[in-house]
Amino acid sequence: MAVRLKKYSFRFSEELFNSRLAQKSEIEQILYTACGDLSKLNRREFNKILSDLFLEKGWEGQPRVSPDMKAYSKFDFQKGRIAVEVQFGHASFLGTDLLKFQMASYSNLNLIDFGVYITTTKAMQKFLSTQYGHNWDGSLNFEKVEKYLPYFKSAIQVPIYVIGIDA
Repeated sequence: MAVRLKKYSFRFSEELFNSRLAQKSEIEQILYTACGDLSKLNRREFNKILSDLFLEKGWEGQPRVSPDMKAYSKFDFQKGRIAVEVQFGHASFLGTDLLKFQMASYSNLNLIDFGVYITTTKAMQKFLSTQYGHNWDGSLNFEKVEKYLPYFKSAIQVPIYVIGIDA
């Protein structure tokens, strides 16, 4: 089964990301490498594999959204002015994740230029569930992010590049 990446550009994030092709290529390569053995990709293991790969490439792990905030205010990864959130959990985390991008970009913080939001597609979740018995029930998916993100347009001004890992 070949893995591919679906992409959605919110607020011209693709144009911004294309101005940083090295980081864009690096993230895409990390995602393809992580999918080398699909049989391992339950939610927990997928997160661990991605974490190891991002850290290996010099991304900061679990950086704070704001130096002043302690709990519940961390991105998964950050390098320079790009923050990355990986979400394989419940769909209810979408709003919280988007607000983290917004806070770091605005609110007098000015710490990031845009965010990258990574999740799986419905098809990938179904494939991993049926082929390998992994539980992806209730997980956020690319299609849901793509559908709901435009509704946040008045609240979320930061550009966000959404990547869906697809099978």
